[in-house]
Amino acid sequence: MGTEGTYDSQREQGGQGTDDAGARWLGRSGGSEAGGASVPRPTPPPPPLPPLPPREPAAIFDVRQWLRTHRADAAPGLWRYGYRPRPAGDSAEVPTRALVVGALISIACGIFAWAVWRTDYIAVQRLPLKLFTPSDWWRGEPGQPARTASAVYNSLFAALLIYFCGRLGNWPALYRRLVLDRPQPGRALAAAFSGLLVVWIVLATSLLPFFYAILHVLVPVAVFQGDPEVAAAVGVTIYVLIAAALLWPFARTGGWLQLFRKPGPAVAPPESEPEAGEDPAVWPRLRAAGQPGAADRLAAEVAGRRMNDVDCARIGHAWSRVEAGALPSGVFVDGVMKLGAAACLHPSGDRDLPVRAATHDLLTAQVRMGVYAEHPRNPSARRGAGAALDPSVLGTSLLAVGPHGSDRTRRLVRPVVESLSLQALAGRAAVVVVSAEGVDLGPEGSYDVVVKIGNADSVYDLDLYGGITDPDEAAMLLSEAFTGDLPDVDSRRAAVTLGQLIGPFNAARGRFPSLPELRELLDGGRRALDLLRDDLRPEEHRSYLREVDARERQLGTSADLSGVLADRIAFLDRPAFSTFFDTRGLSRPFSLRALEHPVRVRIVLPERSHPEASRILTRLVFAQFVSSVSARRDTSLFSALVLDDAASAMTTDSVRALQRLRQLNAGAVLAIRSLDDVGPHLHAALLGAVGCLMTFPGITTWEGTRFAEAWGKEWVETREVAQHTVFADQPFTRALHALRKLVTGKAVTTDAVTVRQVERERWSASELAYGVPAGHAVLSLTTVQGEHAPPLLVHLDG
Repeated sequence: MGTEGTYDSQREQGGQGTDDAGARWLGRSGGSEAGGASVPRPTPPPPPLPPLPPREPAAIFDVRQWLRTHRADAAPGLWRYGYRPRPAGDSAEVPTRALVVGALISIACGIFAWAVWRTDYIAVQRLPLKLFTPSDWWRGEPGQPARTASAVYNSLFAALLIYFCGRLGNWPALYRRLVLDRPQPGRALAAAFSGLLVVWIVLATSLLPFFYAILHVLVPVAVFQGDPEVAAAVGVTIYVLIAAALLWPFARTGGWLQLFRKPGPAVAPPESEPEAGEDPAVWPRLRAAGQPGAADRLAAEVAGRRMNDVDCARIGHAWSRVEAGALPSGVFVDGVMKLGAAACLHPSGDRDLPVRAATHDLLTAQVRMGVYAEHPRNPSARRGAGAALDPSVLGTSLLAVGPHGSDRTRRLVRPVVESLSLQALAGRAAVVVVSAEGVDLGPEGSYDVVVKIGNADSVYDLDLYGGITDPDEAAMLLSEAFTGDLPDVDSRRAAVTLGQLIGPFNAARGRFPSLPELRELLDGGRRALDLLRDDLRPEEHRSYLREVDARERQLGTSADLSGVLADRIAFLDRPAFSTFFDTRGLSRPFSLRALEHPVRVRIVLPERSHPEASRILTRLVFAQFVSSVSARRDTSLFSALVLDDAASAMTTDSVRALQRLRQLNAGAVLAIRSLDDVGPHLHAALLGAVGCLMTFPGITTWEGTRFAEAWGKEWVETREVAQHTVFADQPFTRALHALRKLVTGKAVTTDAVTVRQVERERWSASELAYGVPAGHAVLSLTTVQGEHAPPLLVHLDG
């Protein structure tokens, strides 16, 4: 894929350490409180891998050229960096066979016309020549001036004839198809063959008069009548000059110099000037706002190549906050004048990720996923263009379906996580990634918080209640996590059961119960309820005492869910999780309430050793994410939840919550192996709740049927050709038809063409199951503004 002007994979980390002034996030301390949640500080990483070898900054990235590159206002899903729409004339590609046949027919017509011209068959063809030349040249035997004028006249006609035949036979398109579209060295060889053929026709044959005309126009006749050696030398020189002139365009188009040139060291690309309007490299927005000093400082950082794309995006976002009134301009200007490119740093102090595996453009917040394939299902305007994702489409949530062998993680999940992490460093996004252990989603240094559930070396714990202070809301989240996948259990009744215990416990102890304590309350019977009742004060906790009494009355009845809840909690109340989900303040819990800040969080689940516990935790994190983004006071920050295996999180309530995320400036990326992993009653609702759908090779036909129904149908123009046998009435025509049938083996027929508009599926189930090549995916997009991009085939390695 094209990476010119953008950071590519295996980049070195550009961030440096920061002092107290640089550690502030847009004028606020990184540890400031927001809704009771603080921004988690980065943990000391394990011993890092050996650093990558240093590279010259010019060979890696040119910020000035990157800022000046054109970014088109393109449709959803198009890579905007340097995008140029394909000309409308390329909509219908002519087959190579048709180009060859057309060229041969035009050559035959040209040869016939030239033969007629050379025989002087047309009586008036010499009239223009005789009108513009002296009449005595044509009296008697023509002399040398008449022969030279005739050669020039014939050369002009031959040039016009070649031009007309070339236009008629579409020779340029054939040359592009057979020569320019070939990779090296095939392109150079094909161009050399074409050039030598032209040189042979012009110089080695007498078919065309060009050589004679050029020779006698440039060289006086006296030279050829003098010394034979001089005449021969002049003739050879003219030969060489004409041959060089004829070969030069073929050498240029064939890339002969690039083919034989030795590869040298990487050099910086030439600086490009802005295409139109103001130069973004000199920060015109700051100058227009009356801050020339800050603009000059940043322009000097750009010119000195001390700024990367994250710095540009981060400082640009900070200035947008100044314009919106969320940040004092004095704080911004002071930070820029003191720190330059390191101003307004992310609380972690990082200015880049340690490693990049995809191509990003932070000015448009896009990550390049590949290119739209040259496929009949793709519109001609999209073929060959880059495919990209950005928050405007991720805000409607994305569902990706494909078996594990389709490598969803490497081609989709990691690039999206990487893009959101870069945007978090720029202060524009917050991301939470949930995956199993061993999944390659970048090094731990790419995240601010890494929670390794079940791993004793984990520095952070996961807040069981997600920073919630309302007992009823906490009960709802736990009921969704523990019973959301049980079709026979009503999660609302489970929430009531948990609320009857969590509320009184919180009132008596001043905190929410831990998992062992909650399990004991559910499984301990009346004795556990009596102990809880003894901790409540009747005059102060009368309502909570009624809750305990109601819980006691339900014990042993058919509506009692305490046994089911206790059994589900038992999956998390294991020795491996004894140091996790602490509610007594003995650990460092991470709460999703921190999503008000640009945090990068990864939660690693023990899927291999505790699969059922991992599924419960996935539902818990999803429920906490929805609750946290709903409770945010500032929704200017895009929040994203990425689930590498989201099948267990899909419940009736979670599917309903997906539709609310786009209104909260949030979205989810859901990757599942198969739709069969999700309940059949949720298929239609799930496909309708998300705005972006993606299918990888390897899905089944019944899964393809669901996607074909979701993508609907479109009107297309079809051509039906019916062949009818021709019956001749005349004996001569009958004889010709019999001769043609004897030669070709087919009867003489005529074609009846019927053109009509029909409605067909955009992608059929069979095409999705068997027609998607390896390394490709079918992607449809919807933006939060309601714009749509139809399902198109994307080459993920393009």
